[in-house]
Amino acid sequence: MGAGWYYMASGWLRKGRRVGPISEADLLLRIDQGKISPETLLQSAKTKGKWVPMNSVGPAMKRWRQSHPDEE
Repeated sequence: MGAGWYYMASGWLRKGRRVGPISEADLLLRIDQGKISPETLLQSAKTKGKWVPMNSVGPAMKRWRQSHPDEE
């Protein structure tokens, strides 16, 4: 995973809002804190500028499984 990640956070009245860019370290911290879940949409140069669910990004899901073993 590289730097320059964006994610979709919930905003007012169920509207999503784009957050970022954040570094890879910040992305992993937010995964550990549960702010980013497997259903959260992510975007970066690694996803070719397309929004994809976190569960399709291998290293991010590996981190989710390590920090949330009971939620799989």
